[in-house]
Amino acid sequence: MRVSLKDVAERAGVSIKTVSNVVNNYPHVTPAMRTRVQRAIDELGYRPNLTARHLRKGRTGIIALAVPELGNPYFAELAGAVIDVAAQHEYTVLLDHTQGSREQEILVSQGFRSRVIDGLILSPLELEPEDLAARTDDAPLVLLGERRYDLPYDHIAIDNIAAARAAVRHLLTLGRRRIAFLGARQDRTVQPAHLRLLGWQAELAEWGVPAEDALVTATGGWDHEDGSVAMAKLLDSGQLPDAVFAYNDLVAIGAMRVMSERGLKVPEDIAVVGFDDITESRYGAVTLTTVAPDKQAIARLAVESVVGRLKSQQNEETPRPSQELQPGFTLVERESTLGRGASNSLPGHGATT
Repeated sequence: MRVSLKDVAERAGVSIKTVSNVVNNYPHVTPAMRTRVQRAIDELGYRPNLTARHLRKGRTGIIALAVPELGNPYFAELAGAVIDVAAQHEYTVLLDHTQGSREQEILVSQGFRSRVIDGLILSPLELEPEDLAARTDDAPLVLLGERRYDLPYDHIAIDNIAAARAAVRHLLTLGRRRIAFLGARQDRTVQPAHLRLLGWQAELAEWGVPAEDALVTATGGWDHEDGSVAMAKLLDSGQLPDAVFAYNDLVAIGAMRVMSERGLKVPEDIAVVGFDDITESRYGAVTLTTVAPDKQAIARLAVESVVGRLKSQQNEETPRPSQELQPGFTLVERESTLGRGASNSLPGHGATT
């Protein structure tokens, strides 16, 4: 049988109202009374009805997280982190994937689920500024990723250029000079692929190493197959790099498969660096050196932004100005650059601003 507030009140010898005040963390409860009620809660195993609590406040207790592709390990791992942080704030997360479609991103951002969610965390790829400018839904919105809209919404993104430079710098310090970039996209200058390409170019220039166009290979997508196709195309063109910086870990792992099939050893012949630090990067035959965005910080900042704005709405407070928030990253050095049995983690940079 479910334990009720009445049961707790009887065990503690107090009123139901006092128990409710403790459960809702009202400040005017004395420490002694709070301890007394909490002991009864612990003894009975009482769990608050969060749904009812949120509904009393005119809320559903649900935050939506919309990402381009839940099948992508990076977004799946990020979703897990968001769910964990939201639970700490007594919120449930509704997951959605937009497939990187502008139409779907418009539907999500315009609040087609506004009746069932209190706030939205969105990672857009194709959404345009005019789409967001037309938004009328008042549910708090937090944007993830590299697209900047100059609109009053909190925005969270790592410094992709700095992260790419750290990856390329690592390869350069190991003596590599013909560093290929796999996963370029020239069509959108605000996508992470382009920003990482800029980082590749900038670090090579810093070292006085030519950024050869022949070593840049575009991909149609960013999964294992795309990495395999891109690496095969690069090798078939007669280009033999001594290192590869890949857009993400999936592209890197796909490229490493082709290297193995062609008799090329990693890292002896070609060193490889990926991006995202997905779980798979740690368990291959050759573990993958990779840039690790701080997913926990991204999740924490996103959820806290939504929850904070909901509290401001609840208390009818003037909302704070929107913020640009920048979590950090780490370069995780593994066997694909250092050799068998090696590993090391070097902090990158990034700060909440």
